[in-house]
Amino acid sequence: MVMIEDKIKILEREIGYEFKNKELLKLALTHSSYSYEHQNENEHNEKLEFLGDAILNFIVVEYIYKNFSDFSEGYLSKLKSTAINASTLCEFAKKINLGEYLLLGKGELLTGGRTKTKILAGAFEALIAAIYLDSGISKARKFLRRFLQSFFKKLKGKSFYVDNYKSALQEYYQKRNLPPPSYKVIEESGPEHNKTFKVEVMWKGQSLAQAEGRTKKSAEQRAAKKVLESIFGKRIKDFVAELFFMQKK
Repeated sequence: MVMIEDKIKILEREIGYEFKNKELLKLALTHSSYSYEHQNENEHNEKLEFLGDAILNFIVVEYIYKNFSDFSEGYLSKLKSTAINASTLCEFAKKINLGEYLLLGKGELLTGGRTKTKILAGAFEALIAAIYLDSGISKARKFLRRFLQSFFKKLKGKSFYVDNYKSALQEYYQKRNLPPPSYKVIEESGPEHNKTFKVEVMWKGQSLAQAEGRTKKSAEQRAAKKVLESIFGKRIKDFVAELFFMQKK
């Protein structure tokens, strides 16, 4: 396995950590497509990715437990799921240009492997594991802290309600002992493989809002968001896909 030493140094500066065992870093950056092409089928980052996933889960849970103690267990779970999903990890990886350092097979290189969500998320988890094996949990925690602090910056130190739009709207009505709104598809358009759905939110026979989406679920979420925005205005802000945060009075 060959890797330019200058590139290793650049990456180490980027992540703020210098490896004692450089081979761990190289392994974390090696995709299975590269190892198979070079007839080293076991020399890739998938086992590190497996370990990194567990370490990531622990550090994220520890972080949100300490920083969002006023949230219920259910909301803590939602925060966790937003921080450890592949899309979020891919964005973390892009912040350190991790894709530029990956060892990929020719096929993956030709098909844009350096920017693929699954590959970048996996490599990021493998990097966490490599740091852990090289220096322990405290260094892995320090590495992750800057990503988590930035990700949760909007929420830290404040009291917010976090949920998806549809269930939040339902909870709004339930807390007032009112029947929840209902949703119905009022229009479908486009071919079977690329349909667009228009959904209407109804309450006691009154139309509250309409919205379109590629799926019934996304259309319902958008319609519910419109109703919530009409109720709460600027207090509602986007957080991640289908999630939001709402500042309490």
